[in-house]
Amino acid sequence: MSTLSDLINAQGLLTDNDVEWLHRLAGDGQLLADLASADIVVWVQTEDDSFIAVAHARPSGAATLFYRDIVGERVRPQWRTQVQGAFDSAEIVDSSSPDWFEETPTRVRAVPIVISRKDGARAASVIGVVTRHTNLGEARTPSRQQITFDECANDLFRMIADGSFPDLAAPTSPRRGAPRASDGLIRIDVDGITTFASPNALSAFNRMGFDDELEGESLAEVTTRLVPPSRQVDESLPVVVTGRAPWRTDIEARGVTVSLRAIPLKDHGTRIGAIVLCRDVSELRHQEQELITKDATIREIHHRVKNNLQTVASLLRIQARRTHSDEARDALSQAMRRVDAIAVVHDTLAQGLTQKVDFDEVFHRVLKLVAEVASAPNTRARTQSTGRFGVLPSEYATPLALALTEVVTNAVEHGLAGQEGVVTIDATRTEENLRVIVRDTGHGLPEGRIGQGLGTQIIRTLIQGELGGSIAWRGSEGEGTEVVIDIPLRWLSA
Repeated sequence: MSTLSDLINAQGLLTDNDVEWLHRLAGDGQLLADLASADIVVWVQTEDDSFIAVAHARPSGAATLFYRDIVGERVRPQWRTQVQGAFDSAEIVDSSSPDWFEETPTRVRAVPIVISRKDGARAASVIGVVTRHTNLGEARTPSRQQITFDECANDLFRMIADGSFPDLAAPTSPRRGAPRASDGLIRIDVDGITTFASPNALSAFNRMGFDDELEGESLAEVTTRLVPPSRQVDESLPVVVTGRAPWRTDIEARGVTVSLRAIPLKDHGTRIGAIVLCRDVSELRHQEQELITKDATIREIHHRVKNNLQTVASLLRIQARRTHSDEARDALSQAMRRVDAIAVVHDTLAQGLTQKVDFDEVFHRVLKLVAEVASAPNTRARTQSTGRFGVLPSEYATPLALALTEVVTNAVEHGLAGQEGVVTIDATRTEENLRVIVRDTGHGLPEGRIGQGLGTQIIRTLIQGELGGSIAWRGSEGEGTEVVIDIPLRWLSA
């Protein structure tokens, strides 16, 4: 299915600022649908002067008219004249008689989407049309809440038509738990006095300790009394509860957290009041805090594991220096490098919030571990790395880092022993596979034989057993060695 951006950009008639405006409006489509108890459709003009639906929101408290997805469809003939009229006149156009849609009587309102220009070329221009489709088949005596919701919807539609809604200065990407109309709605006048509070909104404030009626009260004064003096208050709270700015904030009292969102209401640029949406997000904030604590605990564990591994590596280094056997010293040095390679992965995980690592950063640090081998007597080795590994899950970063440490160490220690040369590591990643090729300019494999030592066994176990990949050694004596590692990424993500 095409995204909103794909559908808008396909028309090629709008600027980036226009697209952002439509994105903001579509983001509030659910709010408009719930307030109006109607289906809301956003239309943009096509190159052949027709219109195409780029967004649709169904009401959560009423029956939808469009049971099938309408996004991507061209405007239907019965709405074409009305939509075109709103687009051309920059005025709201209401249907003069009920419109029948699939044997259901409906009322249609077409609202021009006007965007305020800042370049001075034009004060404003129409970039699309919003249609409101109200199901008249379910008409019943409206409650006071429904009447207020409808008034709020009409205010927002008028603001859309005069270019004052949406507001690009408002925060984008609302946090988890953003309030909706059904969660709680408070309407305040220009002085900040509550003129209407839905039952859910009143319940949210009751849970914070307010035991009276909100209507007739100053919302700013109510929230001031609720918040304990010792608690630090978000600096945006005053402008939200007075409805002076399109902002979001949280208020916390008696262990209850309520999220607030203010939408100033204007009439031709003059502020006439505001809508304040509210939602009890206590459980959501508690879960978020638990996740933050869990992330911090996991990072601390990785940090301690890294410290413990570095301690083990230091003990191995001390033991290697004190041993008199060259064979034992070599074995201890190899064990030290393997432990260090694992420590690098845990150190990287300790610095982030996710359990994925940028393996290019890890491998850059792993290569430094090989420098100690390269400094062996009569051996001068240089390493070169090309390509990108990308981001890998932590459970695969450790075995791959350890395996590559072994491969590169073998290339330096055996392939280039006693001579000068280069070890090249090339990583190629696709959606399905990660291929790593390690080449050296050293002695090569004698008669094509592959070593049977502990290092080779470790490499095979890690690549084939833990990563589900394959490894192959190529080369001949005197012509260097090439090691090819293939890891299926689909298998990793399964």
